[in-house]
Amino acid sequence: MPNSPLPPTAWAVLGLLSFPGERTGYELKKWADASLRFFYGAPAFSQIYAELRRLEGLGYVTSRRSGPEEPRAKRAYAITEAGRDALAAWAAGGEDVGAVSLRHPVVLRVWLGHLAAPERLRALVEEHLAHAEGELKEVRDALARADGVEAWAHPQIALRWSERHLVSEVELTQGMLADLDALAHGTVNAAPDAPTAE
Repeated sequence: MPNSPLPPTAWAVLGLLSFPGERTGYELKKWADASLRFFYGAPAFSQIYAELRRLEGLGYVTSRRSGPEEPRAKRAYAITEAGRDALAAWAAGGEDVGAVSLRHPVVLRVWLGHLAAPERLRALVEEHLAHAEGELKEVRDALARADGVEAWAHPQIALRWSERHLVSEVELTQGMLADLDALAHGTVNAAPDAPTAE
């Protein structure tokens, strides 16, 4: 194991390599965009390549360049036995996994809604609803592609969680729009009492 713990993004990149076959950095980015982004976040190309260099330095991955017959040389990466062992140990969760961090920029803007024009605030929430509905369609498409692929049995569980999460996000956003409508019609208390310390 490395002297200092790896960041979760490094484990995520190594995890993408734990499925059969070699992958280029470009292919890893595509895979991350098609799966990881629904529940963890897809790293940028620069992050992926930085983590691949780190992982290769630790002996967790190997790489090879494509042959001279290729019009543009590519580097393909594969997980090593040491990398698979380290990843399995990390996935087993020996250390505290930490709390889930929720940072919702749309909710933050609604929280500051007293500073915004009501129609613009509603438009922001409607845009978020459309985005969430689009993400829900994409995760369902990803589930359909993974259906029946034995190597993707566990990723399918993560994608089904993502589907349920996005269904909730759509419902919560619809509820927020209803709250904004009620506020506009004066049926919601716009200035609740400040919370008191226990």
